[in-house]
Amino acid sequence: MFWFTLRRLVSVVAMVFLITATTFALFYASPIDPARYTCGKNCTPTILEGNRKSLGYDKPVLVQYSHFVSGLFVGRDFPDNEELKASNPEQIVHCPAPCLGYSPSQHRTINEMVAEAWPISLSIAIGAFLLWMVIGVGGGIVAALNKGKWQDRSIVGSALIGFSLPTFFVGLVLLTFPAIKWGLVPIPSYVPFGTNPWKWAQNLILPWITLAFFFAASYVRLTRAYMIETMSEDYIRTANAKGVAKWAVIFRHGLRAVLTPIVTAAGLDLGGLLGGAIITESVFSMHGLGYLAVHSVTTMDLPTIVALVMIVSTFIVLANMVVDIAYGFIDPRVKLS
Repeated sequence: MFWFTLRRLVSVVAMVFLITATTFALFYASPIDPARYTCGKNCTPTILEGNRKSLGYDKPVLVQYSHFVSGLFVGRDFPDNEELKASNPEQIVHCPAPCLGYSPSQHRTINEMVAEAWPISLSIAIGAFLLWMVIGVGGGIVAALNKGKWQDRSIVGSALIGFSLPTFFVGLVLLTFPAIKWGLVPIPSYVPFGTNPWKWAQNLILPWITLAFFFAASYVRLTRAYMIETMSEDYIRTANAKGVAKWAVIFRHGLRAVLTPIVTAAGLDLGGLLGGAIITESVFSMHGLGYLAVHSVTTMDLPTIVALVMIVSTFIVLANMVVDIAYGFIDPRVKLS
């Protein structure tokens, strides 16, 4: 297990750097000049060239990427120009390791921006994940055990409705009626968990339901399909014939076999959500990583885009690694060699 985990960690690091290098090359080798978006309305060639030098965009792409990678380990100073650093030492902005870069449009280090947005995205993702796993897996089990009955039809019908409705529509409906018109819950605004856990949960309940509504529908269908197939296996019939308790047959024998595809889907979904639930954060004006990504794209903030791509890819690759390791505990037939 140790060597398997170590190899997976090495592959994760290699994959993240490969994704980052590809993204870096695509954006910085494009014909778009990112310095032009920092020039303002009264832009002149002199100002444009000065901005390009201060941001380090006048250097070759490989040099820029080497500075980016070194900043991840030892930090960086901005502006990324030795002459400007010597002439204006009081304007130097230090970005400690792991430095993700500097946003010319926000005039801040990306580390500071991510530090503000990260707790919001994490809170939304974890809360929604727990909610949709309980509802989705639980609903799928109940539907499978009552195949063809009214419980099955009701749960599957509700899942189809949840799967069909777009996330932004569900979010707007929840925001309009329970929050604004009826006043049942406060209009979402992020409150740190450490400040007030109850208000933290109150303000995030609508984003959680919005995300869970869609994902739970998928997990109901997934769990139901695999549970029906598993409960018809010979070893399940043997356990029933031996008089094993019904709950043990369902959870110890049936559900354990179903967990492999569920864990696979859950790991990928959670990994993607940790990078920011773009639509949900936009609907509820929660300034998480998804909102930051949209703002960076609209303002052509290329350093922030590259940093966010690296963050999201890291979460997804790590989620794959965790899923691979979890297989060994869920299914003894999986050999971690």
